[in-house]
Amino acid sequence: MGREAHARARAPFGLPAEPPYRAGVTECRLCARRCQPGPGELTYCGLRVGKSGGTEVHAGLPSGGLLEWYLDPLPTNCVASWVCPATAAMSTPKSARLQYPGRGRFNLAVFYGACPFDCLYCQNWQFRGMPRSARRLVPAEELAAHVDGQVACICFFGGDPVPQLPHAFQVCGILMKTGSLRVRICWETCGYAESDLLDRMVEFSLRSGGIIKFDLKAWSPAIHRALCGADNQQVLANFSRAAKRIAERPEVPLVVASTLLVPGYIDAEEVRCLARFIASHDPGIPYALLAFHPDFEMRDLPRTPATLASECLLAARESGLTRVRLGNVHLLE
Repeated sequence: MGREAHARARAPFGLPAEPPYRAGVTECRLCARRCQPGPGELTYCGLRVGKSGGTEVHAGLPSGGLLEWYLDPLPTNCVASWVCPATAAMSTPKSARLQYPGRGRFNLAVFYGACPFDCLYCQNWQFRGMPRSARRLVPAEELAAHVDGQVACICFFGGDPVPQLPHAFQVCGILMKTGSLRVRICWETCGYAESDLLDRMVEFSLRSGGIIKFDLKAWSPAIHRALCGADNQQVLANFSRAAKRIAERPEVPLVVASTLLVPGYIDAEEVRCLARFIASHDPGIPYALLAFHPDFEMRDLPRTPATLASECLLAARESGLTRVRLGNVHLLE
């Protein structure tokens, strides 16, 4: 798979085949692509449009976010639910579990309609149609108003929160100023944000008791580019950046990693390399291996075989990680 496959996957949604780079245009500094769109050109995520004079206008920032939201009863199917003290009985101090009780309450799930990657196996590929179908943008104040006494956590995902981080940060700022509310701020991301923005994500999660969930697609840069249309250098650098701060709040995991086991691409050796990388920061970082089902541009693949899942689970544990879990087991063949 190469550029042609990604171009074909993006064309029906009006998304550019490649990131635009025009001389004299200010870089977009939300993700590592640093697009520079000329007049009328879209950034790779499809949210920014270049205008004459070298300026850019964002379709969803800062006045509102291109998103869908819903209240998800806890415990939910979040990739970190098995280690989150809001929903899981884990070996953390009782005070950490009781400070933000979760069971019987809700997660405010914020699904953003853009992504800096182009994963050909995307399990949530429908977000690509949101810019066309969205009736309006959601102001930060309106979204934050849905966090009441019944909401234990808010999770920004998608798509991916990275292209709309200024909007997410506005929401977080509002919530952090509301002293009477206690809500965990969590992120589920591909990890492609600019480093300074990643630091702000970490700060909000640290202060609120939340978690940053990194979706580590692949270890090999070639496999990563084939599957996602981008390399993984920034992803791994950001993971390391966040993992260095785990000791600041050891009672609740700050960082959780996950990998989708795509047959023919993500095998035991890929998982072994990723697990060694994770363990090099802290062997206690939770790592979830997720079963794959065929979707989007990779519908011709089988679901993850149970034998492959077992091999990957063993490889992760042999690499030194102490908290490894196999998720989506109902999808295994």
